[in-house]
Amino acid sequence: MTRFKNSACTSIMVGKKASMDGSTFIARNEDRVVAIEPKRFIVQPAVSGRNETYVSPYNKLTVKLPATGMRYTATPSGDQSMGPNEEDGFNEENVGESATESVYANDRVLAYDPYVKNGLAEDSMTNLVLPYIHSAREGVEYLGKLVAKYGSAEGNGVQFNDQNEVWYMEIATGHHWVAVRIPDDCYAVAANQIAIEKINFEDSDNYLWSDGIEEFVNLHGLNPDNDQWNFRHIFGTNTQFDHHYNTPRVWFAQRYFNPVAAASQTPESSEIPFIRKPERKIAVEDIQYILKSHYNETKYDPLGDGNEHDRKVYRAISLSRTAQSHILQMRNNVDSKHAAVQWIEMGVPSFNAYVPFFANADDTDVSYRELPKKMDLKSAFWLNEALAMVVEAHYSEFNQADLDFQKELGEWCRRKIHEVDEHAKKLDGKQLTTYLTGQNHEIASHCNAKAKELLFNLMTQGTELSKLTFKMDPNL
Repeated sequence: MTRFKNSACTSIMVGKKASMDGSTFIARNEDRVVAIEPKRFIVQPAVSGRNETYVSPYNKLTVKLPATGMRYTATPSGDQSMGPNEEDGFNEENVGESATESVYANDRVLAYDPYVKNGLAEDSMTNLVLPYIHSAREGVEYLGKLVAKYGSAEGNGVQFNDQNEVWYMEIATGHHWVAVRIPDDCYAVAANQIAIEKINFEDSDNYLWSDGIEEFVNLHGLNPDNDQWNFRHIFGTNTQFDHHYNTPRVWFAQRYFNPVAAASQTPESSEIPFIRKPERKIAVEDIQYILKSHYNETKYDPLGDGNEHDRKVYRAISLSRTAQSHILQMRNNVDSKHAAVQWIEMGVPSFNAYVPFFANADDTDVSYRELPKKMDLKSAFWLNEALAMVVEAHYSEFNQADLDFQKELGEWCRRKIHEVDEHAKKLDGKQLTTYLTGQNHEIASHCNAKAKELLFNLMTQGTELSKLTFKMDPNL
C-alpha cells in the first residue's frame, strides 16, 4: 500500500473563556507532501434510508454506513483516488471536526500494538464520523468505537468542538488512544508530535481513553516514569527530528500567546506543555497569525535575513505545500442557527486571506465547489495558489501590499459577518439556510474579486522587476 502519511499539519484549539468573544475554536493547516494538492469546499447533503457500505479507495477499509446522516461541510481533495480526505467541517448540530494531525508513536508501543493496514486512516475520518455526532465529546466516543472495531492504520490527532467544549484525541497505535477536554480558559497547539500529557483516569468528565490502555501499558512495562501516567512519555517520541520539525512550531505559538510564561522555552525544548492559559484573550486574527507564520521576526524565518543555517534549521508553520487552512469557529454570542463559521484559506496561508462561510448552508460557491485540473483563476484554490506564487517571487517588493490586502479583507469579513448576523435574527428554518447560502456566495465573490485585483496589480508591477532590463542613456 502506498502511504501518503507524510502529511504534516499544525493544530490550534481554544476554549470559550480563552477566546475574546466566547467562541470555541479548532483550527489546522492541512499540509501535504507536494506543493499542489487541489482542494474543494462543499456541502454534503443529509441522507436517510441509506443501505450502503463504504470502501476506502486508499486502503480498502470497509464500513457499513448508518441509514441516516446529517448534512455537513467538508474540504475534500480534488483527487479522490486516495480517499475522500474531507478533513474538516461543521454538521447540522454545530459540531466541528478537524481530522487529522499526523502523530507518531515510538517503537516500543508499536511493537505490541501495530497499525492495522486496512484500519481507519485520515482519508476516511471525517466522512465516517462528522455526519453522526451531536457533541464534541460524542465525536471522541464515536471515533473511539470505530478504532476499537476496525483498528487504526496510522497515528492521528483529531479535534472536535461545539458551543461549550473542545476535545483533542490522539490515536497512537493500532487500537490505543486518549483524549482530553481543553479547559475553557486555555488553548493548545499540536505539531505532529504526540502532545497529550498526564491522564487522570479518575476524571472521565475531562479525559477519555481506549479500553484496556492501562493494562496494556502495565503488561508490557511501557511507562518510563515512576510517579505519573504521561501519554506523551509512554507513547510519544523525543528525537532530533522532533526538535527540528515539531517542537519549534509549538514554541513559536506559545511565545506569542504566553510571552512571559514561555520566555524560557527554546525551539528545541522537549517538555513544552501541551495546554496553557494564555496571557491575554485570543481572537480569530491571532489564530490566523499563527497559522500564517514562518517564525516571523526571528532569525529562523525562511523569508527573513538570518544566516542560511538559521533560516533552514526549523520547519515553519505555513508552507508552500499547505493545501488549505481552516478555522472552525463556534460562537456563543449569537443564535446557534447562524453561529457556526468556517474560515477557509486555500493555498499558502502566509500570502492569502481567510474567507468566512456560515456553516448552516446547503451549497457552496462554484469557485470553491468546482475544481479544474489545471490552473484557472475562476477557481478559489488556483487563484490563491497563483497569488501566493507571485507574492513570494518578489517577497521584499510585494509583501507589504499583500499584508495590506489581508488586513483590509479581514476587516471587511468581520463587518460582513456582523451584518449577516443582524439580518439572520429575523429568519428561521429553510428561509435562514437559503439566506446564509446566498450570503456565502456574496462573500466568496467579494474575496475572489479582491484577490484577483491584487494579483493583477502585482503582476503589472512585476514587469518592472525583470532582470532582463537595461538603462538607456537618454542622449543616445
